[in-house]
Amino acid sequence: MLVALFLLGGILAIMIPRISFEEDLRSTGRTLIGVLRTLQGEAATKQTPLKLYFDLDQGLYWMMLVEGKEERLPLDPAWKTPRALPESIRLTEVSIGPDKHVSGRADVSFFTNGRIEPVTMYLMDSKNNLLGLAVDSLTGGIRVSDERFDIPRTRFIPDRVRTLLKPRSQTGAAGSVIDGLPKPSIGQDAPKQTPNQRQ
Repeated sequence: MLVALFLLGGILAIMIPRISFEEDLRSTGRTLIGVLRTLQGEAATKQTPLKLYFDLDQGLYWMMLVEGKEERLPLDPAWKTPRALPESIRLTEVSIGPDKHVSGRADVSFFTNGRIEPVTMYLMDSKNNLLGLAVDSLTGGIRVSDERFDIPRTRFIPDRVRTLLKPRSQTGAAGSVIDGLPKPSIGQDAPKQTPNQRQ
């Protein structure tokens, strides 16, 4: 019995610091996922584009409303001041599309149709444990990993399909069509109508 208690105490002494520390990193990840989902829904329901800013140097993030070319603070009191990451957690990298930020500020756009810019971010704690979050802009899905994400390969379009994607000039009964848009018939190129064709 005494041996079992000694083993249980040893296991708990090893596991408790690890569990509590990873929980801080994971809970911060869950918080950021919640923020991304909330802003995605808010942009779609209120039909207002939003931006989420990250300050990688200070560990802060905040939201701004986008109105045309202007940005303003939201009316929600929860977003009046920037939110801080826990002291033991730092945001080491934010990649928005092809742009990679390891310091300074980065911003993620949320569109009125519910889409989010493609973003990948990495959180790290003081023991260099890593947590990665990646948002797929097409589906809105968020992947979570304790490793770095593989860089997605560029999609290859075969030449036989590429020719089908190019706009072509066409001529039909309504006149010529250039790049999929009808060419107006004005002036000398306009077909002449005879009295029998007029109605």
